Amino acid sequence: MRLFQKQAGIFIIRFTSLGKIICYRKLIYRLNNKLIFIMSRYVQLVMGPAGSGKSTYCATLMTHCQNIGRTVHLMNLDPAAEKFEYDPSIDIRDLITLEDVMEELQYGPNGGLIYCLEFLLNNIDWLEDELGEYENDYLIIDCPGQIELYTHFPIMRRICECLQRLNFRICGVYLLESQFIVDKAKYFAGVLSATSAMVSLEIPHINVLSKMDLLEPIKKKELKRYYDPDPTLLEEEANASMNSKFHNLNRAIVQLIEDYNMVSFIPLNINNEDSITAVLSHIDNAIQYGEDQEPKEPKDEDFEDFEG
Repeated sequence: MRLFQKQAGIFIIRFTSLGKIICYRKLIYRLNNKLIFIMSRYVQLVMGPAGSGKSTYCATLMTHCQNIGRTVHLMNLDPAAEKFEYDPSIDIRDLITLEDVMEELQYGPNGGLIYCLEFLLNNIDWLEDELGEYENDYLIIDCPGQIELYTHFPIMRRICECLQRLNFRICGVYLLESQFIVDKAKYFAGVLSATSAMVSLEIPHINVLSKMDLLEPIKKKELKRYYDPDPTLLEEEANASMNSKFHNLNRAIVQLIEDYNMVSFIPLNINNEDSITAVLSHIDNAIQYGEDQEPKEPKDEDFEDFEG
């Protein structure tokens, strides 16, 4: 078992051949009683309901990052997953699969999934060993879609704590299908689910309105009401055709959303490079991507054009 123990954070200062001072931050860790230096590592924790486009999002980000020269790795945290466009570098199915649990323990799909994730937590050294192979890297983690993993059980929170111990900076990415706009009740149920995940995990978090490429044309002014949830949308529907009990329930939900005001959405069209870049930029800002990486030392020839 490899156990990283944080020792201290230090700033390294060195002089380049051109006399320029470069200062960057490194963290000292202890690995098997040997001191090593590790730069910060980064994680996107991709969440959302089943069918919200998590796997497609992961594949899109993998392709985009490769095109811009960023090294990324895919990690699968869904023991029921069947296929990926990219082979995961780390895969929970190498440890346990939902099919085996259902067959041997006679569990249903949801119970089996929870068992698999709890089994992972009980064998967290396996995950630490796998993650230890990826220093100074960027991981995209494809998570299961069951909301109870975030609300009823501390499973995902404990996984986040493990990642943070290993010096990963985490950004939660919660996907909500844009088709929910058609049904306001479903849309606000998704808003509440996103809020629940944000509150439970306590990590930097962004929310993405996925599958915008499949959405029928809609007025931009109307669409903006969904980027920053407008509670009056739900209240308008409640006033239209609901009995008094549901009307009062909707008013209570509206009040809850207004009180917390935590959720806003970034639209994602996977066929639009600018849209993908915008989403990645928000994530990079949330996790401060690259701020403590060692700068490259400029070469003398880079300055030849400026010499008289």
